[in-house]
Amino acid sequence: MQTLANVTDGGPGPWILLVPVIWALVIGGGIALLRRAPWRGGPRRRQEPAGTGSPVAVLGHRFASGEIDEDEYWRRLSVLNEEFGRQGGAA
Repeated sequence: MQTLANVTDGGPGPWILLVPVIWALVIGGGIALLRRAPWRGGPRRRQEPAGTGSPVAVLGHRFASGEIDEDEYWRRLSVLNEEFGRQGGAA
């Protein structure tokens, strides 16, 4: 440690100890940016709380996310159309 602090003998000086700190900040900042990336569903994507929106929209979200298959989607959509009519926003 004494050698690093001794600048008069041609040592690098105490500032060399900041290099690992700077690299840690750069790598940590890069990881933080990648975790908040919009293509990964970062903070820019708004998620509606459960129970909001029309039943047809909720059903569409469940189908799009792969929670239910196509047969289940069409079966439940036909039930919703019978119960709520076409004004439910079904396509």
